[in-house]
Amino acid sequence: MQKHMDFSAFTEITPTAAVDAARHGWRAKCLQRLIRLDLPVPPTVALPVETVRAIAAGQMPDTEKLAAIFDGSLVTIRPSPENPDWGGPTTVLNVGLNAAKHAEIAKAHGQAMADAMYLGFVQSYAINVARLDPDLFTAEPSAEALREVLSAYEDEMEEEFPQSPARQMAEVLRSMARAWEGTTARLLRQAKGAPADAALGLIVQEMAQPFGPGLSGQGTIQLIESVTGAPQVTGRFRGTNPANRKAEETLYLVKDKRGHSLEEAAPGVFADLQRYCADCRTKLREEMQVEFALENGALRVIDAVRVQRSSRASVRVAVKLAQDGIIGRDEAILRVEPRALSELLHYQIDPRLPRDRVARGIAASPGAASGRIVFTSAAAQAGAARDERCILIRRETAPEDIRGMHAAVAVLTERGGMTSHAAVIARGLGLPCIVGASEIRINARDRSLTTRDGRTFREGDTITVDGTNGEILAGAAEMLEPALDEWFRTLLHWADNVRDIGVRANADTPDDARTARMFEAEGIGLCRTEHMFFDEDRLTVMREMIFADTAKDRKVALDRLLPMQRADFIALFDIMAGLPVCIRLFDPPLHEFLPQDREGMRELAEALDRPQSEVMRRVEALSEFNPMLGMRGVRLGITMPEIYEMQARAIFEATVDAEGRGIHIVPEIMLPLVSAKREVEIIKNSVDAIAAAVHTATGIDFDYRLGVMVETPRAALRAGEIAQHAAFLSFGTNDLTQMTYGLSRDDAGRFMGDYVQKSVFPEDPFHVLDEEGVGEFLLIGSARGRKTNSKLTLSVCGEHGGNPESIAFCRQSGFNYVSCSPFRVPVARLAAAQFALRDPRERDESAGK
Repeated sequence: MQKHMDFSAFTEITPTAAVDAARHGWRAKCLQRLIRLDLPVPPTVALPVETVRAIAAGQMPDTEKLAAIFDGSLVTIRPSPENPDWGGPTTVLNVGLNAAKHAEIAKAHGQAMADAMYLGFVQSYAINVARLDPDLFTAEPSAEALREVLSAYEDEMEEEFPQSPARQMAEVLRSMARAWEGTTARLLRQAKGAPADAALGLIVQEMAQPFGPGLSGQGTIQLIESVTGAPQVTGRFRGTNPANRKAEETLYLVKDKRGHSLEEAAPGVFADLQRYCADCRTKLREEMQVEFALENGALRVIDAVRVQRSSRASVRVAVKLAQDGIIGRDEAILRVEPRALSELLHYQIDPRLPRDRVARGIAASPGAASGRIVFTSAAAQAGAARDERCILIRRETAPEDIRGMHAAVAVLTERGGMTSHAAVIARGLGLPCIVGASEIRINARDRSLTTRDGRTFREGDTITVDGTNGEILAGAAEMLEPALDEWFRTLLHWADNVRDIGVRANADTPDDARTARMFEAEGIGLCRTEHMFFDEDRLTVMREMIFADTAKDRKVALDRLLPMQRADFIALFDIMAGLPVCIRLFDPPLHEFLPQDREGMRELAEALDRPQSEVMRRVEALSEFNPMLGMRGVRLGITMPEIYEMQARAIFEATVDAEGRGIHIVPEIMLPLVSAKREVEIIKNSVDAIAAAVHTATGIDFDYRLGVMVETPRAALRAGEIAQHAAFLSFGTNDLTQMTYGLSRDDAGRFMGDYVQKSVFPEDPFHVLDEEGVGEFLLIGSARGRKTNSKLTLSVCGEHGGNPESIAFCRQSGFNYVSCSPFRVPVARLAAAQFALRDPRERDESAGK
């Protein structure tokens, strides 16, 4: 004989019942709150997590007593996990429907209605409870279809369809409890952030039957538009219009020229629904979607859930709730996911419209754009000159593609990962970008790409790149404009009032600097000067310098570059208006400025008036087995001191110019790829000499700060002695991660997904800072540096500077600021504020009020 649990194994939800979200789940607690607001919620019983676990183990509650609570009414059984985002087993409606109830409904409401209800319940029960083949239970509603599915059930189960409501209820509860414990369900919810031991509660609720001679139906209502967050009554309703009793008519929720509406048919009910939503907003402190049913004119509230919304709507809702005094500012800050802000800064595909997806890749830079596809940087530039929107497609990008990327509206590469060249540059430019699109195949010869399903797109065809979701779509898509509105700005200003770590931007050009100011960065944390040399008018001069045979000849070319560099820095200082600007001296290997193909070498030979054979020999001579570990960074500054001398002079002359116009600036000069104290000493002596010469020539006093970009493990280990000659250490975590792992960030995308999936690495270390490995170098370097120089400024200027988890590590480690791509500055500002709120230090007590 089956032993039942005690009646206390379930709780009828009343205003005073002991219902707890951790024990009974979010839905049970929400329904209790609705009842406390005097909303007309049908009788409901909650089964706590311990009861559900016992059911999964085979011990059932007394379903006869449970069914008796509902006095013969049909019920619905729904999941109630602690967090609504964790999902749950499929809801089962109309439990308790049997042959007798079917006849009763037929008599009251017609045979067709009764047959459709019974058929739907048998189909749902067979598929979701008995786990039978869905193909056997897909018939359209009719009396014959009902007979067929009942017969199919009897054949498969070798028994009649259960007629006892208590037995039906027991089987549904058992099926849902066991489904929750299944491996697939567990993995799915863990992917949504649920703990491995997440528990399930269940809800049994009297069914509100949406039919009758009066106005009947069911629907949902909410008070905001889900995409924008703007006030707007929206939802759906389907029911029977008593004005047209011959047939069921779809009624719209609000007045609509396409047909009748609930608002018109029952204005009192419509007003009640709006009031219920408003009460939920005030008392539940959230914008809620109310699910309701009309049963012969009587309104029943079945459930209420948080309105599903876009990122832009989330920001608006959080700010408006705080402005209305429903939540505090601090809570508003904590309610918005920092990464969601990325979507607000760029055009996005309207989520309400269909998508023709042809391939996927890695979402490397957010935003979306439609345009004609091109396969070379030259074609992108030519298209931009004709005011055409072009999408640059490459197998992988190289430094010489920067001009093409500037001209394009989006970038797509077949190879690469989150920190490949294309990804890093695109994020800096704010371009939508997808990398590692292994589902496409590029044919450079006939300038086409082919997708996995066989579709071919040729140069000039239009596609859409969704860098937010990593999807490539055929044709053009309708876009939502960026949402840099009052809600966005207000939230970030509140965040700035509570965060306690600085946020700067990586900015290489005046355009980058203007973007950084627009997003209210606190200065430039990394200006990569080499990007200034890829403009057409400078590239030729740069190549002349590279081909110079002597230091004297190099200086002649550098003297031509000097005024260009000075103008760059003057523009940056003007735009930043006194905010700090950290300028990294020339870093990349010289071969990056030279062509690698025969046609490019021929053009260079003509430009330099040199034999093509000489150009080819020089290019070959400058090639290295591993150029990223070769002649670059400070090594160039020591072996070719003229380069750094020119850059230092340009910086100081721009500083003098700014001072003369009333802009006080203390430029920060950063040395890349340092490994030894002596490297810093040599460059510092040279830079000091240039500063003294500029001061003597102009008679204007100025100051500057010299620092080191820590990119090698040795620099981190020897940070104590390096700090003797440095005012700041800025950890370049892109290269530091490469060198710590012995792994190229451009190639890591080929296998990183497998490594993360198999738990070799918890996350891609080029995307989220490796705290155990690379992070230890940061801790060692910062501790040893500050032991030597207590006033040493510490920062991170790699791509990790815009990653929320990495910002948390930097804040905990006592760093002064992080620097990231301009379009990631808002993300960093909000993330830093959230960490300050969750782990508060001393701050103004009035903040966040």
